[in-house]
Amino acid sequence: MKSALETSFKNKKALIRVDFNVPLNSNFEVADNSRIKAAKPTIDHVLNDGGACILISHLGRPEGKDPSLSLKHILREAEKCLGRKIKFIDDCIGQKVESAAEALLPGEVLMLENLRFYKQEVLGDELFSQKLSKAGDVYVNDAFGTSHRNHASTSTVAGFFNEKCAGLLLLKEVDAIGKVLKSKTSPVTAIIGGAKVSSKIPIIKNLLSIADNLVIGGGMAYTFIKSKGGEVGKSIYEPEMIPICEDLMLEAKKNGVSFFLPKDVIAAKEFSNNSKTKVIGAHNIDENWMGLDIGPETEKYFASIILKSQTILWNGPLGVFEMDAFSGGTRAVAISVTEATKKGCFSLVGGGDSVAALIKFNLFEKVSYVSTGGGAMLESLEGNTLPGIAALL
Repeated sequence: MKSALETSFKNKKALIRVDFNVPLNSNFEVADNSRIKAAKPTIDHVLNDGGACILISHLGRPEGKDPSLSLKHILREAEKCLGRKIKFIDDCIGQKVESAAEALLPGEVLMLENLRFYKQEVLGDELFSQKLSKAGDVYVNDAFGTSHRNHASTSTVAGFFNEKCAGLLLLKEVDAIGKVLKSKTSPVTAIIGGAKVSSKIPIIKNLLSIADNLVIGGGMAYTFIKSKGGEVGKSIYEPEMIPICEDLMLEAKKNGVSFFLPKDVIAAKEFSNNSKTKVIGAHNIDENWMGLDIGPETEKYFASIILKSQTILWNGPLGVFEMDAFSGGTRAVAISVTEATKKGCFSLVGGGDSVAALIKFNLFEKVSYVSTGGGAMLESLEGNTLPGIAALL
């Protein structure tokens, strides 16, 4: 896969697929500009190398043209983040776009309208992709977060370019995930949390050939506990997944992977921040109680594993961290990960809730890499080659 750093952009127009799918507030202002900032190094590189940039992205999930999801709403914030004036065209294909792109001078930036105003984008339509390609000379994919989708702008369009390459953000994401999946620095510890084990089975299966330690927390832990004959009370669990959990633990044992489940939990009778709580054994939760966070003994237990690690992957919270009463376990694990990082461990954190937890606890800058790839990161961890990556090979 060719890098943008290995590509000459002098006097060329770069069609750059960015991920500007950012949240907007009620005034249609950007509520979180981190994705825009993340695209800046690639855009700067192209411009500094004597090229011009045509930025393409989706925003939300519009059904046809929806003014509330126009990329014009993020124009001002994008100019502020990039420190440059940006031209805007209220379409992404057609003569108007091609003329604006043709007139673009080296050092200039043009942003096109929301790709998903056309249903052909999500269908990966060939004709739409061909029309899209007419705006640029070089195709650059810098949107790792959408590269798991076989869409026109992330996959099909690359076939219409003689020159195509990976942007700097995409390369960073691929490199960080590769450091975990191909790690030769042991012990490798994977911390997997979240509500449902069913959504993480392919990841866990793939990690069983990579990790030395598998730490399980969150709601999904109760299905594993139930499969071992434990009592989980009213805790969330998936009865149909019990045989699969048994198989995963057997496979872990065969592969020499140490499997760690909570020893104790913070339990409550109601799913409420104000509910009465108590610490109880994770395998003996009373009938009318539910586990909503890992307990203090488990915090120390998990910390002892994490702090001995040389490579860490963390995906998914350890409890209902959005509620302060049940945020202690996720916070404790986050702190352990940052402490291991400080000692030289490579730590990759990804998944919306894990990233949100780092932000909540002011620890975002204290891990090695935070992936904002979401579904793309999860599919990579399952061992799949993403369509947007395959299109660049």
